[in-house]
Amino acid sequence: MRTGFDMEKYTRLQSEHIAERIERFGGKLYLEFGGKLFDDYHASRVLPGFAPDAKIQMLLQLKDQVEVVLVINANDIEKSKIRGDLGITYDLDVLRLIDAFRGFGLYVGSVVLTRFAGQSTAEQFEQRLEALGVKVYRHYPIEGYPTDVSHIVSEEGFGRNDYIETTRPLVVVTAPGPGSGKMATCLSQVYHEHRRGLKAGYAKFETFPIWNLPLKHPINVAYEAATADLSDVNMIDPFHLEAYGVTTVNYNRDIEIFPVLNALFERVWGESPYRSPTDMGVNMIGYCISDDDVCRAAARQEIIRRWFAARCAILDGLAPKSEADKIELLMRQLNIIEEERPVIKTARQRQEQTGQPALAIQLADGELVTGKTSSLMGPSAAVLLNALKRIAGIAKDVHVIAPEVMEPVQELKCKYLGNHNPRLHSNEVLLALSVSAATSPAAAKALAALPLLKDCEAHATVMLPAADANTFRRLGVRVTMDPVYQGHKLYHK
Repeated sequence: MRTGFDMEKYTRLQSEHIAERIERFGGKLYLEFGGKLFDDYHASRVLPGFAPDAKIQMLLQLKDQVEVVLVINANDIEKSKIRGDLGITYDLDVLRLIDAFRGFGLYVGSVVLTRFAGQSTAEQFEQRLEALGVKVYRHYPIEGYPTDVSHIVSEEGFGRNDYIETTRPLVVVTAPGPGSGKMATCLSQVYHEHRRGLKAGYAKFETFPIWNLPLKHPINVAYEAATADLSDVNMIDPFHLEAYGVTTVNYNRDIEIFPVLNALFERVWGESPYRSPTDMGVNMIGYCISDDDVCRAAARQEIIRRWFAARCAILDGLAPKSEADKIELLMRQLNIIEEERPVIKTARQRQEQTGQPALAIQLADGELVTGKTSSLMGPSAAVLLNALKRIAGIAKDVHVIAPEVMEPVQELKCKYLGNHNPRLHSNEVLLALSVSAATSPAAAKALAALPLLKDCEAHATVMLPAADANTFRRLGVRVTMDPVYQGHKLYHK
């Protein structure tokens, strides 16, 4: 697959730029990290060639100076908000992130519960963290935020928040997802540091929108699609345009909060070090796009994927209709049609031919492979086997899973585990394939081809069961689904 991003250049430029910003502020810097630090799959999808762990690799160069503070919105805990790419709730993701950061050798200092207003589930999570030996701090809703600057920058505003005890010069403030309150946490800390007679700076590392790309560049529009649930809007930075006469892109929440930032620094230092929201950023990603056409095409695909995901979430009761409507409007602005995704037409044609749910996957060489529903397996399992056989050069009529392996799995599923349908899911078929690989050279060859499915595109004509959707996610296959249930029941697991 073609790449459109220069990873080596990015690592070098970004590391140098962050180091310059740290030196500029001296002593203490609160660095807000937007997006994901070590599993930024959105960036890797819209910027082919971008490594999901690129940002963490840069931080490891400063490991001895770095302290990580994780932020989570108490309301997200209360409503069990789910991280879409992993399928886990934000509070569980905090635990996962702590383990991951520690695994990289980074020091995690504490967790901050933002917008805390006595939510019982947030209190339970706080107790759990403290029992695990993790420090927890509370930050509260501020009336008039972000417009009432004088109230925000006061004892009744930031002054109410707990002061986060930190011990290292570079404090990286990050979160499971957007809307967690990272910036407010940083600004609150700068305010509290000043009260203690300490000087501290603030900078922002937000991957998207990319400030030096056009407003309606597909990469920036893909960011709007990804944050449709937050109603984020990309905008021309009016402060930067007025200060420098240069057009740059930012998003509404940063532009809205900029007067607060200015007021804070003016109160702390007598003047603000920044003249615009764009000035706050340290993002060098726009300088490292090596093939704009490749990235444009990838971003258009991401917007289509987001649209299908939003429509499925609506059917599951997990998102409002307005979310899909916003993404559809973005598609119209860029003249994006679903036919740009070849797997959609192919999967639907297969369903018309068989009268059963179908799935299509596009391999790295562009070939389209389909799978149909049968009495033996669902379309997800069928398409995986067909794709693996195609990649491995195995003839279609060769059975890579022996019947003596498949039949006991079906018996286990129905006779002992209480399932009524003997049809196998993709994870069950892959287990059967791995067992067959011990004695079958063809099965071993097919199993060895499994990593080559990573980054392939797929589409299902029905909403897949969680077992199948999770299998595709773990394999790195980018699957979309028509917002249709396979059956007519009201309850779907």
